[in-house]
Amino acid sequence: MRGEMIAGFAVILFFALFLYVSASNTGAEWGGADGEAEGVIAELTGGAYEPWFQPLWEPPSGEIESLLFSLQAALGAIVIGYFFGYYRGRRSA
Repeated sequence: MRGEMIAGFAVILFFALFLYVSASNTGAEWGGADGEAEGVIAELTGGAYEPWFQPLWEPPSGEIESLLFSLQAALGAIVIGYFFGYYRGRRSA
């Protein structure tokens, strides 16, 4: 019981520190890899970067894009959790 309390306190402390550091660094943005890669490629090729494809549909706002991304992550976690549980249950039976 004591070890669980220490582990719980450590997790809470970790998240508190993470949130504090994230909030105190106001000049930073949460950027994606696509934008960073485009900048590096343009720098290496002298500005001659042109995307191969255009998106079929772009979400109307950043909030909707974040929602779709989080739904995709949740669905992936559910599928992975299901298979872990399925194989663990099959091994126990």
